[in-house]
Amino acid sequence: MPKVILAYSGGLDTSYCLKYLKEEKGYDVHTVLVNTGGFNDFELEEIEKRAYKLGTKQHITLNIIDKYYDKAIKYLIFGNVLKNNTYPLSVSAERVFQAIETIKYAKKIGATAIAHGSTGAGNDQIRFDLIFQTIAPEIEIITPIRDLKLSRQEEVAYLQTNGVEYVWEKAQYSINKGLWGTSIGGKETLTSHQSLPSEAYPSQLQKKGEEKVILLFEKGELMAINNKKDKPSNNIVTLEKLASAYAIGRDIHVGDTIIGIKGRVGFEAAAPLIIIKAHHLLEKHTLGKWQQYWKEQLGNWYGMLFHEGQFLDPVMRNIEAFLEDTQQTVNGTVMVTLKPYHFSLDGIESKNDLMNTNFGQYGEMNNAWTADDAKGFIKILGNAQNIFSSVNNLEYD
Repeated sequence: MPKVILAYSGGLDTSYCLKYLKEEKGYDVHTVLVNTGGFNDFELEEIEKRAYKLGTKQHITLNIIDKYYDKAIKYLIFGNVLKNNTYPLSVSAERVFQAIETIKYAKKIGATAIAHGSTGAGNDQIRFDLIFQTIAPEIEIITPIRDLKLSRQEEVAYLQTNGVEYVWEKAQYSINKGLWGTSIGGKETLTSHQSLPSEAYPSQLQKKGEEKVILLFEKGELMAINNKKDKPSNNIVTLEKLASAYAIGRDIHVGDTIIGIKGRVGFEAAAPLIIIKAHHLLEKHTLGKWQQYWKEQLGNWYGMLFHEGQFLDPVMRNIEAFLEDTQQTVNGTVMVTLKPYHFSLDGIESKNDLMNTNFGQYGEMNNAWTADDAKGFIKILGNAQNIFSSVNNLEYD
């Protein structure tokens, strides 16, 4: 039987693909779950059991959480990447790395085909296919959901017909959980006016009042929470646990998809939003204005290219080198207050704080220049606009 590798998550779409490829197409299906965070050991065991029950020949879990952080999340933090000033690329980034590891495994075991459960109307199909065809153009790509234009109801009906229990209510919302946030899609996100119900989000409000949290950054990376040091990937998990108890990080992202239509998706990303905002505040204190300006430009481009599946373009390595170089002075602590459904940034402390200077205090005292220096500076600064106005005889109302 021909061997196909299925990028498997245990959800509705990939469950359908597994059953369909085995029963209808006669493939020897091998399932791969690339863990980029969001699963506990029990969940991974249950997903593996389900894969074998559905008929997989072999199931493997590839844990790449630290690799995913080092090669992706770190740079999303350095670039303060929020798509449309809202979305922290929760799914966009992990799909790229799931595709890379899946196709590498397919080559390793000599698969003749590789499959994924993306539809024909979303971004994931492009992220998967771009990576697959770049790394292994000789391997066939199979996409049952896309090719058959299946609805979620049709997938559930097929599984039930083939003896697989799948409750329709369970399929009402499509949830993708990873280290860098959770996306939620449902009937409400297919409209422009409806919000997701509170119960659709994985984390519910458990705490009231306020809680202070201290985040320590070293060269732009989150290295400690409340004075307890750990590796950054673990710190993200710790902060997510603290902040999700306050139901922080809920929002809906509206954006332009790679295929040109508008898309809307809910997400929950407490730790990513807090980390990006805290990191950005620290940068405001520790970087020069032109560093911040060019970081904003290149960080935005980096996020856009990443979102659109262009991670393997060499320009991405160039931008990463720039972003990493800017982080040498991004050191210090950021004080954060957690509250129900939101958070506030209270301030920073840093040895690299550019406010700690004897040159002067904004709006208060000029220590490094005189009044005459200021007048001369202002006069020279205005030369260009004064010349333009004079030559063109401009009058201002």
